[in-house]
Amino acid sequence: MVFRKRRSVPPKTVGELDAMEAAGRIVGIALQEVRAAARPGVSTLELDRVAEDVIRDHGAIPTFLGYNGFPASICASINEVVVHGIPSATEVLKDGDLVSIDCGATLDGWVGDSAWSFGVGQLPGDVDKLNRATEWVLGEGLKAMVPGARLTDVSHALEVATRAAERRFGIELGILDGYGGHGIGHEMHEEPFLANEGRAGRGPLIAEGSVLAIEPMLILGGETESEELDDGWTVVTLDRSPAAHWEHTVAATSDGPRILTPRVR
Repeated sequence: MVFRKRRSVPPKTVGELDAMEAAGRIVGIALQEVRAAARPGVSTLELDRVAEDVIRDHGAIPTFLGYNGFPASICASINEVVVHGIPSATEVLKDGDLVSIDCGATLDGWVGDSAWSFGVGQLPGDVDKLNRATEWVLGEGLKAMVPGARLTDVSHALEVATRAAERRFGIELGILDGYGGHGIGHEMHEEPFLANEGRAGRGPLIAEGSVLAIEPMLILGGETESEELDDGWTVVTLDRSPAAHWEHTVAATSDGPRILTPRVR
């Protein structure tokens, strides 16, 4: 997707933010139900059906389903798959898997988009650290989502947090090259693209009501490169190291960052 240059990240009104949060809350419920269903012997296609049922039962539409031809309601990415894993009846979860679930719901024309990673049973030590580090990096990046900041202030905050996470958790981390967050509203992917690293002080202004989907994707061991498999979607780490992915849709407000994809029932 080609993004045009803008002077500011397009802002939403308070009412529009409320509408986006309504969609985002459905995503949060779907993620929780998927996690509750994820256990050894369950296929990723079964998880997809759980998410779709939740979304439709709440009067929303699965945003991912049919998006540019994507065939499912969630992305289910296991271990070395960073993003865009296609749910399958033959991909069955096993103990120790790191599972990343990305999910979107459209309600009354507004989109919520969120992702998280979790273990099936007990994760290996460094993989668990990777996952907790990625969640922590997302939290640090959200803090930069304030009116008056520039787009790359968020990018820089994510990069600085990643380097700090290496020290905090005692592991080496790579930032997936070429992928990042994005604007969001009536469409899942709107302007601008948000890199997960970079120099601060550049790009469009973040205004009151600007909304971004912020989503660090980190690789254990320092690898940064990936490849797309022949299905045209699945993105795997080049060295097949495990990766984690966390995402929230968040608005900049005078009261601080407002998470529009809360994980509450």
